[in-house]
Amino acid sequence: MFRRCTATDLNQLQPQRICLIKPSALGDVVQTLPLLPVLKRRFPEATISWVINRELRDLVDGHPALHESIPFERRGGWSAWVRLLSTLRQRRFDLVFDLQGLLRTGVMTAATGAPVRVGLQTAREGSRFTLNCVIPDTARQRPAHARYWQLADVLGLGDMSREVFVAASDADHAWVANQLNRLPRPIFAVHPGARWETKRWPVAKFAELMARAQQAWPGSVLILGSKAERPDAELVERDLIQRIGVNGSARVVNLTGQSTLKQLSVLLKQVDFVISNDSGPMHLAAALGTPTMGLFTCTSAVRSGPAGERHEMVSTAVACAASYHKTCPHRGEGHLACLKELDVERAWLALQRLVQKNGLSNRVA
Repeated sequence: MFRRCTATDLNQLQPQRICLIKPSALGDVVQTLPLLPVLKRRFPEATISWVINRELRDLVDGHPALHESIPFERRGGWSAWVRLLSTLRQRRFDLVFDLQGLLRTGVMTAATGAPVRVGLQTAREGSRFTLNCVIPDTARQRPAHARYWQLADVLGLGDMSREVFVAASDADHAWVANQLNRLPRPIFAVHPGARWETKRWPVAKFAELMARAQQAWPGSVLILGSKAERPDAELVERDLIQRIGVNGSARVVNLTGQSTLKQLSVLLKQVDFVISNDSGPMHLAAALGTPTMGLFTCTSAVRSGPAGERHEMVSTAVACAASYHKTCPHRGEGHLACLKELDVERAWLALQRLVQKNGLSNRVA
């Protein structure tokens, strides 16, 4: 049966092989990345492996503190599961951290056979019963970034800087330079997509907001997202160009679906500001230190937002805000009311605050 981990418990360990289980999602992986240098400093002789969704491996591969990434095929079928569980057993890990806390990661944790299996208080779907040690003060009411960082605190390294390092190549940097060098500053990167319908602020509102930004701070708008998000991105692009005029179209660039995760990380670090729904790119931009504005509707800016005072989070005020519904349970007038209630004016005021406290002055009355 599990018990609460203490600093004494973990600091007495001398593991040779550590496994970090955090397959998804992008934002959660980003918030976990700062733990790699922590684990390496505390256990310098140990090798560290990370079980991660195959499509997210690009984000962690090449990290100097990571020995290997072990891909999880989410839709790989039974044979892929057997291979993964066999690999986890063969690695003979001494210490496992399950920072996902779901049924599938509980199965992975159990498959390792590690003598010490550590998780968070938020573990659910039976995954808690595969643990024998739970990190204290990691309940759901704590912000996600603080829950993960509690591991660093327990290891006595909570005063380390929360560095997010992505091992991008010279070719990645050259690709980004080719995209940005021709664009006038400031560059506003916009991510209008999200997997949940309840997170997707209307594209027309994104276009209106960025049209105001172009009037206040003439520069460029970069539209980002995955291939699946391209339809919404194209709507933002067309609407924005109509609002600012054809002469300004050269300052609007749509790179949706064109970058790898490593290229995206370089790009997000080099733009001036990021405006995004609550999503993985929002977390990545904020973690890399770029001033970021997050739009929160069905999720909580306190529980799910990034750390840091450089950023601005703006939230809906409907009664069901922060309900974490992937699809809206309401019908009629209440359907997606969170997206309607969060208007452009409130987002515009937040964007002004973001820009002003990070070095630019508003040029409009």
